Amino acid sequence: MRHREIRIKTLALAGLLSAGLAFIVFILVTRAGSLVPRPPVLAGILLVVMGGLVLWMARPVRRYLQGQATEPLDPLRAARVVVLAQAAALTGSLATGWYLGQLAVVATDLSLVANQMRLLPLLALAATGVALAAAGLVAQRWCRVDGSDDDETERGATRREDRTH
Repeated sequence: MRHREIRIKTLALAGLLSAGLAFIVFILVTRAGSLVPRPPVLAGILLVVMGGLVLWMARPVRRYLQGQATEPLDPLRAARVVVLAQAAALTGSLATGWYLGQLAVVATDLSLVANQMRLLPLLALAATGVALAAAGLVAQRWCRVDGSDDDETERGATRREDRTH
């Protein structure tokens, strides 16, 4: 079975849906008289660390595919890294949308000093979400095998099945 790559279009759609949901949630929160919560610094740190870990885990796969590895690579490990990379890209996309949705709500009322103080942290968190999504996409690209024998075998099997029916 072959993994399909996660596409930027899919990530953009997920981010837009997340932003829309966040916007609705936080509009309702602020209409009830509360403020958008303070953005957690730890969330940004966590997103950056996750991106770094995904790239670190994908590096041995990349080195193996480039012929630079000295040890064999377990195919199951490589498959797990691809799935992790895709999950990271999707998580980064959703996080970006979530923080941009909050940012949009905060930007609607900049007369409040508290909202002015939330602008840059929310923008920074959105940027860390983009960084995680980018790290996931890069790691996915590093793990891609172009023109593998498995693809040819699958295509050949499909052609044989088509001819028998």
